[in-house]
Amino acid sequence: MMAMFFAQRVILGKTAFSAVPSTLQPGVRDILVDSGLEFLIEE
Repeated sequence: MMAMFFAQRVILGKTAFSAVPSTLQPGVRDILVDSGLEFLIEE
């Protein structure tokens, strides 16, 4: 649930992927890749 919330914030440009809590980054990464938005993943 929280991973989806942060994924939406990354997609909307409100939060950078690097600002997502480290415990949620794997889930957010999976959501972004599944959505074809892997270019939003910045390390």
